Amino acid sequence: MVELQLNENWQLCDIKKQDWVPAQVPGDIYSVLLKAGKMSDPFFGDNEYQAKALMEENYEYRTVFTYDEKQFENCQEVLLRFDGIDTIADIYLNECYLGKADNMHRVWEFPVGELLQKGENTLRVIIRSPLKFMAEAFKKYKNIGNEDTVEGFMHLRKAHYMSGWDWGACLPDGGIFRPVTLLGIKSARLDSIYIRQVHEDGKVLLIPEVDVETVDEEEIDTDGKNSVEIPDQGVESEADEDLLEYEVTVTAPDGTKIVSNGSPDEIVIENPQFWWPNGLGEQPLYQVQVDLKAGDKTVDTWCKKIGLRTLTMHIEKDEWGESFAHEVNGHQIFAMGADYIPEDNLLQRTSKERTRELLLQCKRANFNTIRVWGGGYYPEDWFFDLCDELGLMVWQDFMFACSVYELTPEFEANIRQEFIDNIKRIRHHASLALWCGNNEMEMFVKQGNWVTKPTEVRDYLLMYERIIPEVLREYDPDTFYWPASPSSGGSFDEPNDPNRGDVHYWEVWHGNKPFAEYRKYFFRYASEFGFQSFPSVKTLETVTDDPRELNPFSYVMEKHQRNYGGNGKIAKYMQAAYRYPENFSAFVYASQLLQADGIRYGVEHYRRNRGRCMGAIYWQLNDCWPVISWSSIDYYGRWKALHYYAKRFFAPVMISCEEQSWMTAEADMNRQHFQFEKSIRLNVTNETLDAHKVLVKYAVRSADAKILRQEEQWVEVPALSSSWLEKVELPEIDCFNEYVSYEAWENDQIISQGTVIFSYPKYFHYLDPKLAVRVEGDEIVVAADAYAKSVEIRNETENLVLEDNYFDMNAGERRVKILDGKPEGLQVRSVYDI
Repeated sequence: MVELQLNENWQLCDIKKQDWVPAQVPGDIYSVLLKAGKMSDPFFGDNEYQAKALMEENYEYRTVFTYDEKQFENCQEVLLRFDGIDTIADIYLNECYLGKADNMHRVWEFPVGELLQKGENTLRVIIRSPLKFMAEAFKKYKNIGNEDTVEGFMHLRKAHYMSGWDWGACLPDGGIFRPVTLLGIKSARLDSIYIRQVHEDGKVLLIPEVDVETVDEEEIDTDGKNSVEIPDQGVESEADEDLLEYEVTVTAPDGTKIVSNGSPDEIVIENPQFWWPNGLGEQPLYQVQVDLKAGDKTVDTWCKKIGLRTLTMHIEKDEWGESFAHEVNGHQIFAMGADYIPEDNLLQRTSKERTRELLLQCKRANFNTIRVWGGGYYPEDWFFDLCDELGLMVWQDFMFACSVYELTPEFEANIRQEFIDNIKRIRHHASLALWCGNNEMEMFVKQGNWVTKPTEVRDYLLMYERIIPEVLREYDPDTFYWPASPSSGGSFDEPNDPNRGDVHYWEVWHGNKPFAEYRKYFFRYASEFGFQSFPSVKTLETVTDDPRELNPFSYVMEKHQRNYGGNGKIAKYMQAAYRYPENFSAFVYASQLLQADGIRYGVEHYRRNRGRCMGAIYWQLNDCWPVISWSSIDYYGRWKALHYYAKRFFAPVMISCEEQSWMTAEADMNRQHFQFEKSIRLNVTNETLDAHKVLVKYAVRSADAKILRQEEQWVEVPALSSSWLEKVELPEIDCFNEYVSYEAWENDQIISQGTVIFSYPKYFHYLDPKLAVRVEGDEIVVAADAYAKSVEIRNETENLVLEDNYFDMNAGERRVKILDGKPEGLQVRSVYDI
């Protein structure tokens, strides 16, 4: 195979204006216009409106490239390949029309051998307006969907979030966002490599399923290729009359190689090293290279890394209903992580380095799972490569979310090829845990949301319970498929049942329920639940230069809050927990503490009930622009309080407290007989493959952190289990002036800890802890004179990444390692300062 990357000398223009400017490919239209000074920053103020209007127009990409016949000598066919076009495009080579692209999620190839000219060649790609297409489709079909998006968005196979969401701007960008390549094929090429694994008797058999496309010089089908599968003895190529065979080379993590010639049926891996999710073991990867040979010549090569593991979902009837748990190498694993959305509205700004940084922060916060939400686009290869390396299991949605679709024959053919392209691209990854049909559509179709005609219900069942399973049976039968999220298994059978399958739970936040509501449910797998907060002040300063706009209810702040009334909802919840902040910075701080405490309340409860509940995936990990949202890491990579809390509540061995307090009483304090229970019940949960013996300590303390009562107990916690301690009643505790601290010790070190109070946080009589901070080498030392809750350390640019932050501390000193950022202009505060 000969490859020529066509990523140079591109230009772009608005077709009406013919105002040509240099363009980057891979890239996007907005980034080109922004760099050329033809648009303003779409994230600033309400510039989003201007940016959206630009996509009412059509744009043209153009490049001139040199074709060297000698480079493609002996190639029987030359294809022009687009790995990603966003989205509706007409493509011309030397003014000859090649065809149309109309799916962002597909690979597009066109035979061009007879059209190429020696020397200079002109390639043009006209990107049609997505907004006009969606408007016309809406007029024709009248389908409705998510109210935050552009009408008709579901009819265009384009990342849905670009049309707006309740956390995303409406920026329907376009462009050539993945590489463009000329491919020269010499007699044949590898079309599909599927490496199946059989685990038995202490070894792993790798079974390669290899499909080859051969080139027929006399007769080429409409796709420019004929597909055949190589039998064991090879296949005769009419193009060069040589025998086609494949050779497989497996390189182990230590560099040793196994070379198998003659189109092998299987390769035996002795003493296999198994791939594990983060926190359970290492992530050794084996490189598999398949060389397609015509005689003694290599005509194509496929080379990827795989992990040796078994990975499926464990589903069986039990005393609570039906289990739903990841099963890895024979062990049922509690999933800990968050939902991932696209990292930017402008795709040119994405990169492997940026994704690595984001996923590294997931590993640092003890994640073992990422759910790729179905309203974006299938992530780049590097995303999955990084998840393989970091030990992050991937729940991969197909790209359908919050709408119904018109299953015309043309749409079905389009999405079938979309599925094939992405399944073949992704299926070899060790991190791929499951495929999921869609986001939230089974639930809402059952409820009647968005359904305007019976055929939409029929088409739903056809798409997710017939078409996708059919394609997966052919291309990836070894990976578990789940029809929707949430679901109990399909066919509209109570898709959000708390006792089966996975659940999206939004009564906290959308339903205005208190955090204590989480404890009423024992979901088998919570794949979506969340609470909003403001990002850092420094992040919000990038969207306005008017200090008066740094107010929760200003125009700009509410333009950067896409969940209608969301800032007011934050304030409403804040009223229940904190005194009203005296300035915007304190409001941001309090909002982040609210978010962190809310999600902590749910996750700790789910982990305490490990075995019944086996997954806590919160909404959401990241942002695609500077916005007030459910994310734990904001657009610029700054950690919110939630991400630090996640590091603690996803700790492999974690202590937590199920307290009964004012917060759980759900009573009116002004009622005549207002009484509430004051008690604690400690729990240690162990999400490792080893048993742990930990020393549990708890103390009742006064507000100045002095110990009034202290107890300790050794606890044996088996592997992959949750262990409860006995409940402790504390009827005499002064809920305004006394609190409880608790710790888990192992090898003379605290491995997990926390505190609990029994009134609303706003009523507790905190003493001034007189917080002080200093730097010693790569550590920050915080000193406190009294109990300090939710201690925040920040530098002047608010971009520190620390070993811990937003933590509770008793009087004394706490040392925290600096992981990233400079400790300049340090400030420290606690709940006392709200």
